Amino acid sequence: MCGIVGYIGTRDATAFLLEGLKRLEYRGYDSAGIAVANAEGLSVRKVAGRIGGLSRLMEEQPVSGSVGIAHTRWATHGAPNEVNAHPHTDCDGTLALIHNGIIENADVLRAKLQELGHTFRSETDTEVMAHLIEEAFEGNLEQAVAAALTQVDGTYGLAVLSSLDAGKIVVARKGSPLVLGIAEDGDRQTLVASDVAAILGHTRKVVYLEDGELAVLRPDGYATLDMNAWDPASPPRPIEKEVSHISWDLERIEKGGFAHFMLKEIHEQPTTVEDAMRGRILEEEGTARLGGLRQIADALDRTDRIVLSACGTSWHAALVAEYMLEEHARIPVEVEYASEFRYRNPVIDEDTLFVAISQSGETADTLAAIREARRRGATTMGIVNVVGSTIARETDGGVYTHSGPEIGVASTKAFTGQLTVLALFTLMLARQRGMSILQGREMVAALRALPDQIRSVLEQEDAIREVAEAYADTRNALYLGRGPNFPVALEGALKLKEISYIHAEGYPAAEMKHGPIALIDRNMPVIVIAPTDSVYSKVLSNVEEVRTRGGRLIGVTSEDNRELESRVDHLITVPHTVEMLQPILTVVPLQLLAYHIAVKRGCDVDQPRNLAKSVTVE
Repeated sequence: MCGIVGYIGTRDATAFLLEGLKRLEYRGYDSAGIAVANAEGLSVRKVAGRIGGLSRLMEEQPVSGSVGIAHTRWATHGAPNEVNAHPHTDCDGTLALIHNGIIENADVLRAKLQELGHTFRSETDTEVMAHLIEEAFEGNLEQAVAAALTQVDGTYGLAVLSSLDAGKIVVARKGSPLVLGIAEDGDRQTLVASDVAAILGHTRKVVYLEDGELAVLRPDGYATLDMNAWDPASPPRPIEKEVSHISWDLERIEKGGFAHFMLKEIHEQPTTVEDAMRGRILEEEGTARLGGLRQIADALDRTDRIVLSACGTSWHAALVAEYMLEEHARIPVEVEYASEFRYRNPVIDEDTLFVAISQSGETADTLAAIREARRRGATTMGIVNVVGSTIARETDGGVYTHSGPEIGVASTKAFTGQLTVLALFTLMLARQRGMSILQGREMVAALRALPDQIRSVLEQEDAIREVAEAYADTRNALYLGRGPNFPVALEGALKLKEISYIHAEGYPAAEMKHGPIALIDRNMPVIVIAPTDSVYSKVLSNVEEVRTRGGRLIGVTSEDNRELESRVDHLITVPHTVEMLQPILTVVPLQLLAYHIAVKRGCDVDQPRNLAKSVTVE
C-alpha cells in the first residue's frame, strides 16, 4: 500500500528520496510527493500518477536540503489527484506530514479544527493530522505530534517535518509499519521507510518500530519514545530498541534480466521452495523441525482445533492446508477470512491454535484477527515472509517462509512458499499424532523432489505462452478443481483477475452444474485442474459436461496421463507427487498462463490498477 521514505543527514535528501520511492513502486500507488527542508523553509512537490512524473517535476522545479520525507499514496479518502497527494501541510506551510493508514474520526476532527479557524485544502483524512499538530505546537515537534495523536482514532505510520523545529524528523506508528535505517560506521544519516527495501542500498542495520512508539530522527542518531505513557507534564520515557541486520541483498529486488518482477518471481520458485525447507527436514525421522514453534510446543500438544486466518492469496493457501491437516494430522480445521473474523462471535478457547498467514506480515485485517483470537485465549502462530514484521512479533510462535522480497503485486512465490511451510507443519503434527515413519519418509522424499519438479513445469513456458495468446481476448474464464486443487482453481482465477482484468471465477468442479454451467459456451474458456489423484475420475466427468456444451477446455494434469489429451483443447502437464503437495505444482502453470495473457493484453503486470501489495488498512 502507501509508501513512506525519509532522510536526515549530511547529503542532499532528494536523490535518496526518489530512489527510495522507486524501490516502493511495487506496493501500488496513484500519486507521489516530496517535502524537503532547508534554510529557507519547507518546499513541497507532488503529482498525480507515477514517480517518473515527480522526477520530471523535480527537474523543472528543483529543491535541495539535507532533510526530507517522501510518499506514494494509494487513495482511500479523496480522489487520486495532486491536491490529495502527500505530503500535506498546515495552514502556514511550516509543517509537512506523510501518512499511511486511516484516521477513523477524521470528519469529527476536521469539523472541530475548522471551528478553530483552520483551512483545509484536500479531501484526505491525513490533512487533519497536520492541522492537529499545528494546533498543539508550542516549539517542540515531538511533543506536538504526541499530543495530536492522543486525539486520533485509527491507524498510522507517519513522518513529520517542521521548519519551526528544524533538524529532525518525527515518526510514529500504530498499525502501519515503519522501519528506521541506522547509519553504518562513518556515516551521519538516519533513514525511515515503510519497507526495508527502500533503504537497503544504504544500510543493513535497522530498527522496527512497534505500535505506540514515536521516534525522533537526527543526522547522528535517533531516540525512541513511548507514546503509551506520554505525559506532557514529565519527560517522555525512552525505549531501548534492538538493532536488526538485514541478510538479503539488494540484487534480490532487481529484475535480473526478466521483463517483469512477477515473471522473475515465478521462476524463483524452485529456489524459494527449497529455501522454505532448508534446515527443517529430518529425513531419517520422516518429520520436520520448525524452530520458531518451540515456544508453543505445549500448546501444540493440547490443541484440539486449528483456525487458519488470512486474506487473498494467503487465504487460498490456508484452504489447501485445511485438506493437508485434516487428512494427515487428523485435527479439525477451520479457515476464516481475516476481514470477517472479528466481526463475528467466534468460538475460540485456550485449546485453539490460531494460525495467521500473511506475505507481508502487516496485513491490517489479519493483525486485527490475531489480536481478537489472543483476547479470547487462543495460542497464536504466524506464517509470514517478512522478517521482523508485526505479525512475526505479535504471535506466540511462527515460521518464516524465507521467500525473499516479493515485488510483483500479484503474489506467486509467496503462495508456494506458504504451501511448503504449511506442508512441513502438517508433517510435523502428523508424525506427532500417529503418522508412521514410513509415511513420513515418503512425504519427505516428495518434498525434496519439489524444486526440480517446479523447474520442469517452468520449462513448458513457451507452450503455455502459446495457450495464453489464444485466450487473451476472452472476457470471462472458469477454473475448476476438486479436493486440494479447488483452492488452486480459486488462486488461478484470482491471478487472471488481478493482472489481466478478465473476469474469472474458481469453483469446486462438482459445483459447476449448480449454476456456472449456464455460462459455458465457445467464448468462455474452462481451465480444469485434474491431476491423477483420488478424485480424478470425478473431474473427468466434469470435463465431459463442459465438452458436451461446446466449451473450450484447458487441462492441467499429471505428466503420465494421456487420457485427457483427446478431451481438452490444450493440455499442460505437471509431475506427479503426493496428493498433499500437488497444489504446489498445479498452480505454477496457472501463474504463467495469467502472466502471459496479461502481457498479451498490454497490462501493467507488476502494478495492476487499484491493487496494493500490502493492505495495511481494513
